[in-house]
Amino acid sequence: MAEVSFPSGHRGTRAIQRMVEFAPSTGGLALWVRHEDVVGTAADPAVTTDGRTLYYRPSFESLPLPEQVGLVAHEVLHVALRHAQRYHELAALLGTVDLALFNRCADAIVNSTLSHLGWLKLPKDALLLDHLLRTVLAIEEPVEKSLLEWDVERLYRTIAEQHRGGRNGRSAGRPGAGKGGTARDPSPARSRGEQAERIRASGRSERDIVPSQATLGAPEAEAEETREWSERLIRAHAGDAEFSMLRTLLADVPRTRTPWEQVLRTRLARTLAPKRDVSWSRPSRSYLANQGRAAGRRMPWEPGTSATRAAPRLVVIVDVSGSIDDELLARFAREIDAITRRTESELVLVVGDDRVRRVTHHSPGHSDLASIEFEGRGGTDFTPLLEEAGRHRPDIVVVLTDLDGPARIRPRWPVLWAVPESRRHAIAPFGRIVELC
Repeated sequence: MAEVSFPSGHRGTRAIQRMVEFAPSTGGLALWVRHEDVVGTAADPAVTTDGRTLYYRPSFESLPLPEQVGLVAHEVLHVALRHAQRYHELAALLGTVDLALFNRCADAIVNSTLSHLGWLKLPKDALLLDHLLRTVLAIEEPVEKSLLEWDVERLYRTIAEQHRGGRNGRSAGRPGAGKGGTARDPSPARSRGEQAERIRASGRSERDIVPSQATLGAPEAEAEETREWSERLIRAHAGDAEFSMLRTLLADVPRTRTPWEQVLRTRLARTLAPKRDVSWSRPSRSYLANQGRAAGRRMPWEPGTSATRAAPRLVVIVDVSGSIDDELLARFAREIDAITRRTESELVLVVGDDRVRRVTHHSPGHSDLASIEFEGRGGTDFTPLLEEAGRHRPDIVVVLTDLDGPARIRPRWPVLWAVPESRRHAIAPFGRIVELC
């Protein structure tokens, strides 16, 4: 390979040179990152990042070059995938995020991305995504498939939920467990919850992501940087082809995300906003104000407008055979109530699974949507639910579901499928998907 010349100035220079020699495009991502030498103790990680800068401690210099390259490539991908910034975004969404667990989830994705390369060396105890999925979530799948499906937010939230389930002693999928079970039952869920706790605890001493509020810019600037890093990753991966540092193009590539509340609000408002039609039986207000004349001359007749309907109507179908987080359900209910209040829309709530269980009518801004309980047992059939919705002549229908079931009719009115983040890869039979995350 051709020799690449780099200016010296920080401890990671030799490692970056090797990265660019073996993978010119993806290795060159390191050149978009700041690098700084800092002091530290032997107990500190050799390299850390706050999402913009790589900080090298003296212990880094004592490592063999392949290990230096592995560490630098690892941290560069943390920056390129914007893990520190996404930690802040997830914390703003959930209220609190366990940094140790988030760090381990991000490490598993990055390590698996780099584990196919022979010209760098990862630590002996490097956590890999397939091991994490197998031990904590009991999911067996190849690394390539996992990298295409799991991003750090979904991985964190799934494992955090597993951790809570194990800590509370609940078992999954066992008759008699749950409210009637005991914490002493050696259930699979409890075992996996304990595995999740060990994974979380193991990251405390090796935390290499050190998020700082000082690294965050204005929301507009952050969105632009996310877009830029996403484009750099895609171009670099394509440029290196089989020599790419990325095993595959990741599901974890950062995306500019529009809040689902805004998406739902915009799409429903367009349909539910009062529509007016031309009325030739009454003059317009401007015609009346001018008494039919302008500059002493008689004006031509100008028709007025009238409402095309008394009130718009929204039907919300809730698939109770699935499951949804209580906090997410509460946010969804608040958004639906706000939309119906703003547009003065009638709300019809259809609750069911393989058949209709309950139908209720609500005035704008007042529904009992947040109090619905989910069974989480599967077995949905959307056909009778959509047929019931059609009887109420809706202007638009929103279906809150995990999209696990058939729909044997295609309605004439628009349909939005509101699905949790874990089901964002599901395919809707028609209509549009709104991902609740």
